[in-house]
Amino acid sequence: MDNSQQKWLESLPKVELHLHLEGAIPLETLWQLAQKYGGDPEVPNRAALLQKFTFKDFPHFLETWHWKNQFIREYDDFTFFAEAVARDLFAQKIRYAEVFYSPGDFERYNLKTQEITAAIRKGLERVPETRIALIADLVRDREPAKAAVTLREVNEVRDLGVIGVGLGGSEHKFPAALFKGVFAEARHLGLHITAHAGEAAGAESVWDAVEILKVERVGHGIRAVEDEKVLDILVERQIPLEVCPISNVCTGVVISMKEHPIRRLFDRGVAVTINTDDPKMFGNTLAQEYASLMNMFGFTKNEIKGLILKAIDSSWLSSNEKLALKTEFNSQPD
Repeated sequence: MDNSQQKWLESLPKVELHLHLEGAIPLETLWQLAQKYGGDPEVPNRAALLQKFTFKDFPHFLETWHWKNQFIREYDDFTFFAEAVARDLFAQKIRYAEVFYSPGDFERYNLKTQEITAAIRKGLERVPETRIALIADLVRDREPAKAAVTLREVNEVRDLGVIGVGLGGSEHKFPAALFKGVFAEARHLGLHITAHAGEAAGAESVWDAVEILKVERVGHGIRAVEDEKVLDILVERQIPLEVCPISNVCTGVVISMKEHPIRRLFDRGVAVTINTDDPKMFGNTLAQEYASLMNMFGFTKNEIKGLILKAIDSSWLSSNEKLALKTEFNSQPD
């Protein structure tokens, strides 16, 4: 890819639908948080912190995720890093993002969902140029009863820009069916729903997310390619996948970018969107994600533009808000 194409990708206004707030903390910000709490003797400097984010497999990634979160212990920490994340998104020309946050992960520090949400919103509001909506991750690894409590707490603060709930964590250990009642209640409350599936578990987990949880979108979903019937459902219903190619390589879900099924999913007619997942843990940006598609799979400029438009369409914005974003995007030069 020549320099002009890279600059074009960086200049495009973008939308992201699968981004974990705690996985998007800039490394300098995370370093400051770590030092606040005494750091880790095995991570003595910033270079070691960067090296920490090299993963053997998906379980190792989850282990590192929890290691990182030990440096978030007070409400002010959420405000501090939320502002840093928003500034980073603004620098990337991400105009709108629907961002996961995981309040249940901080129960160990006696932090409350409502106050965590307020602290995050306080930080995000310091960067009004990028609009960020929140999706509360109910986290599979916590039992369904605890997920139900988090759901009720989230519903109390939805006026702080919480638009939906998701289900991340150890997909390979905790199937979607365990959370059927919780997600039924979320739908009853009028919250949007998505769930991680088809990442650490196979096509059956995508099927369960769609048929049991009745999600509006699927987080990742790439292992749907293992079952043509699941692909048929995704195409027929046009259920968007929140695909995160570089993440999938970094966590070992796919062996290499060359082996990633994104081109097959796209050509099959699946509604795919492109996202970064945990960009400061994987060292990726949304522009780099699009560049990898062009370099590895021959995606054209028009196809990249189509992916961004699909992300706008797949968002949970109102019709008028989607139209405004599309108008801005379509006004960009080639």
